[in-house]
Amino acid sequence: MSLMQKKTKTKATEQSVESTTLTDVEEVMKKYDRESNTRIWEGVPKMILRYGMAILSIYCLCVTLFDKGLPEVRLTMFLGLFLIAGYLHYPITKKNVRPNYMPWYDVVFMVLGAVPFFYFAANAETILLTDYTVVSRSPLMLAMGVLAILSLMELCRRSVGLPILCVVGALLVYTLCTVRFGKVIYDLFYTVSGVLGTPINTCQKYIVVFIIFGAFLERTGISNFFIDLANSIAGSSSGGPAKVAVLSSALCGMVSGSSVGNTVTTGAVTTPMMKRTGYRPEFAGAVEAAASTGGQIMPPIMGAAAFLMAEYTGLPYARIALLAILPAALYFAGIYIAVHLEAVKLGLRGIPREELPKMRNLIKQFYLLAPLVVLVWLVSNGTRSMAYSAAIAIGVAILVGLISNATESIAMGGNVVGNFAKKMVSKENSPSGISVSKIIDALEAGSKGTITVAAACSMAGVVAGCITSTGLASKILRAIVAASGGIPIIALVLTMLCCVVLGMGVPTTANYCIMASTCAPILMSPEIGIPMIAAHFFVFYFGIVADITPPVALAAYAGSAIAKSSPMKTAFTATRLAIAAFIVPYIFALNPAMLFVDTVWYEVVLIVLSSVLGIFGVASGLSGHIVRSMHIWERALCIAGGLAMLYPGTLTDIAGLVLVGGVVALQMLTRKHAEK
Repeated sequence: MSLMQKKTKTKATEQSVESTTLTDVEEVMKKYDRESNTRIWEGVPKMILRYGMAILSIYCLCVTLFDKGLPEVRLTMFLGLFLIAGYLHYPITKKNVRPNYMPWYDVVFMVLGAVPFFYFAANAETILLTDYTVVSRSPLMLAMGVLAILSLMELCRRSVGLPILCVVGALLVYTLCTVRFGKVIYDLFYTVSGVLGTPINTCQKYIVVFIIFGAFLERTGISNFFIDLANSIAGSSSGGPAKVAVLSSALCGMVSGSSVGNTVTTGAVTTPMMKRTGYRPEFAGAVEAAASTGGQIMPPIMGAAAFLMAEYTGLPYARIALLAILPAALYFAGIYIAVHLEAVKLGLRGIPREELPKMRNLIKQFYLLAPLVVLVWLVSNGTRSMAYSAAIAIGVAILVGLISNATESIAMGGNVVGNFAKKMVSKENSPSGISVSKIIDALEAGSKGTITVAAACSMAGVVAGCITSTGLASKILRAIVAASGGIPIIALVLTMLCCVVLGMGVPTTANYCIMASTCAPILMSPEIGIPMIAAHFFVFYFGIVADITPPVALAAYAGSAIAKSSPMKTAFTATRLAIAAFIVPYIFALNPAMLFVDTVWYEVVLIVLSSVLGIFGVASGLSGHIVRSMHIWERALCIAGGLAMLYPGTLTDIAGLVLVGGVVALQMLTRKHAEK
């Protein structure tokens, strides 16, 4: 076979592999990410919907930045428009999909569901001045309220899933059994204590802008930059590809806001590399799932949750981002250490340095970080609102894309102006730069990504409204206090279970809205006594780890599909790797010193050192290997010592250091003895 034939065959094979990978990614997204199960539109209908969704994003930006009218008008228009967009995108079932087909009953349900919102928006002032008894006795008004709520519930089922809907359904049944029907519908639809409550208000004011910002940021090529940067830093070390997965997923997940989406997109690159290096498939899938899920807790963006937490708690954004640093660092330190120990145990090597991106080349692309830097700076110094800061950051992202265009146009040589113009009108989906087509894509993706969040946030409002109308919050609080006997640790465990159940399959930002409305107040009550910021971080963490916690572990299942491994084994391995996410929230809830509350600088240094060593002890014990395989009693001592160091306190730090240090010393001595 000639050299030319070999090259042609190799190229064909690479294209086949790439095609297969893209196909696999598409199938996995459709299976585990409901946002990917959409109708198929082609030709003119596709073009109309594409531009319609782009215009919807522009409308949302304008309303968020400039509209000072009644919130009831803003929110009902917002929900009415996204309800129509939702039904145009999501079919009743996965199987009910044909090109350019939408059944008549979907059209009817979409129209009947949207009309009440637009009617409310047009007559908001009159409705708000009308006594609730008049509204609750009007068959037309009640019928519109029922249709609006049912249509949102159905959209939530299609785009988000059943878990949150089961909770909403149970609460609605309970509410209707304890409160008059007219009063329930009035509270849930015609006031700001239900569908139009804090979650959807936060979604309309902040989340939609950040989703659009994330869509623009992805199209600047920042994800590829993060993966290349991670490869340059850790790719050549022992078991390098897994460490690359940890670092790149942390960086990409911070912006994406989707555990499943990040697992699949970055996992398509990193998981095959991990398997080729020698990691077991379930371990490779678990690393990607755990790291991608952790991206949602990674400051400064935290999948937009940092900005929402600032809104809910009233604390400055800069403080929220600062407090999130240590818990997030411990989370990823735990995964990184576990990956390294697994590599040492299996004797795995890294990627040859000559095959990795060069740092000197990557430094030239650091300008891609400008949108993030500008966003964080504007929000931190308080000169602009969060929404306005995000809008400015979108403009910076477009500018960054233009710089990439200019750089590539110069590198191409010849007519630079002509090259630049071609890139601006190009319809090719290049990994970097910007074009008119990419701008429209980003606007379309922004509004499309908002559909699921808006649906989930509206259901979070229903949950909060039901709890308020029935006084269920105080009943749940009394039940948890009674069940825990007033012992905080038991109350935390019960709240954790609530968070994991409510967080199953819900997008990150909507997830936090639900947790902040339902679970955080329980912990902040005088009976439990958890500080406000610790309570919010606690419920946020456990809402997020629902994505890797069996039995409903969507991110882990997506990782297993990419890795071709057992879903349940992958989920349990991901849970083990992310053990810090299950331990650290208890530590800062019981002792907020880990969140730098009421501490001084030298105490912070000691907390950081002891926490990192503690995570090493726990990760080593769970892995069963440091320099050689560990006995059961060594693993138990390591885990106990690690937990002791994670809990802030001088005595516990000393005890933990003795235990972990003793096991490490014993391991090294016995290995030297065995070598002799």
